[in-house]
Amino acid sequence: MSNAMNHIDGPERRALTAIWQNAMGIQAADGLSVSDYLRQTAQKHIDGILSFDELSGIINRYYLEKNAQDASDPEKEEADKVSVNIARLLLSDTMLDLSPEGLSALHRGIFDGVYENTGVLRDYEEYKREWVLGGDAISCTKLEALPRELEECLAKEKKYDYDSVTSVALISHLTSFVASIWRMCPFGEGNTRFTATLTLLYLHDIGINIKNDTFSNYSWYFHNALARANYRDLVKNIEEEPVYLERFFRNMLLGEQWELRNRYVHVRPAAEWRVQPKGNSNTSTGQVQIKKETRKGKERDKENTSKEVVEEANNPNILFLTVAIGEDFLSVKEIMARLHLKGRDNFLKLYLSPAIQRGLVAPLYPNAPRHPRQKYLLSQKGLDFLTETGPEMVARIRRHLTGVNV
Repeated sequence: MSNAMNHIDGPERRALTAIWQNAMGIQAADGLSVSDYLRQTAQKHIDGILSFDELSGIINRYYLEKNAQDASDPEKEEADKVSVNIARLLLSDTMLDLSPEGLSALHRGIFDGVYENTGVLRDYEEYKREWVLGGDAISCTKLEALPRELEECLAKEKKYDYDSVTSVALISHLTSFVASIWRMCPFGEGNTRFTATLTLLYLHDIGINIKNDTFSNYSWYFHNALARANYRDLVKNIEEEPVYLERFFRNMLLGEQWELRNRYVHVRPAAEWRVQPKGNSNTSTGQVQIKKETRKGKERDKENTSKEVVEEANNPNILFLTVAIGEDFLSVKEIMARLHLKGRDNFLKLYLSPAIQRGLVAPLYPNAPRHPRQKYLLSQKGLDFLTETGPEMVARIRRHLTGVNV
């Protein structure tokens, strides 16, 4: 890393700011926060006054002196040092090694100088008691199965082709992968911050650079969403619920505006917090575009999209289906009830399948079509289609569906 970093501005400055915001914000995933001293020092790096190596040396000397005076705050010290380590990793151009050995090296890189035995798979059974679960616990992967499950998960992930999937499918798969890594609790300490850092590095490697501060502002939500994605209690009729983690990624990658408050994720929310609201999503950044696009390609896509909107608007089945689903996650049975349909085969053939083929509707579990908890939601294209349809037409269809006599 260069020591001459003066006059940083424009895109580079914004990128540095995002890296530091995420590196420091990730600490909240484990209930920690950084010191004002680190924030001030990081700003000097962003402004080009300090090189990264100079910053790292300053933070280390700062805590050596405070520890010598017994004046250090252990939690602030941990958060500061881990933030510096994460920023170093995010600034590096080194490709992530998606193997058990690579993940061990990543854990060492994150917690170097903070924990002992970094990068070593845990050697004890682990249970996570979580606030978001009302104090209930999640059982992590059993110790004897951990090495095998971790290796199998990573081997499967290496084969996944992110280049050939829609944004909705990408987010659904990413949610499943990230939730699986967290559930395994591979290491003795810091698994949530490890998972968050792994996510950012992995997204960069598959061609998606995160330029917003979703992790900075919502790391505790990320933690709780991971817990809900991995918690089930059949006695209490509670199932694993990945939708909250998906909404985190939809905000981060698509620019959607789900309200990422922890109260909505709680397994037993108060009545007024049972429905997680979503703001206007017309400001989508469209960041999930792995392949580079030429201007000609964009113009062609825009022309094709306009044609598709006309075709879909002229298909009443697709139009009614998208209005019926709206912003909800619905099963086949629930969608058919909203449409007042009784013939499942005809519904699948004439309504659902055409909408999925056109990319307007996506299954919640795309890799498991017969999943017992399979539900369907509108893709970003489907939401855009509703916007193109216009509020008056949408309202008219909803009134019609509400008023149908069954």
